[in-house]
Amino acid sequence: MAKIPATAVAASGLIGGYGVARWTEKRPLGGVALAAAGSLAAYGWNRQAGPRAAAGLTVAYVAAFAGSHPLAKKVGAWPAVVAVAGGVAAASWAVTRRAANT
Repeated sequence: MAKIPATAVAASGLIGGYGVARWTEKRPLGGVALAAAGSLAAYGWNRQAGPRAAAGLTVAYVAAFAGSHPLAKKVGAWPAVVAVAGGVAAASWAVTRRAANT
């Protein structure tokens, strides 16, 4: 089975969690998707870059989720979710790439 990068898992978790909550109209179900993807991403970050990087990126993931709410009031829900997912993906890529090069 091919490995999916933690960067992709994290970005997909933010987008997918929102999508699930929106389309099922069950916010807790979206939260389950968000948490599951976040857990998988944290596992990947830990393997790729170590526990400190994993902790920092997990905090960024949760902060992105929280930050998407006020941002959505300014730019709309989907643009906010895509923006924060892109931010988390960029941070994840930078941290894991740096760890791979050391």
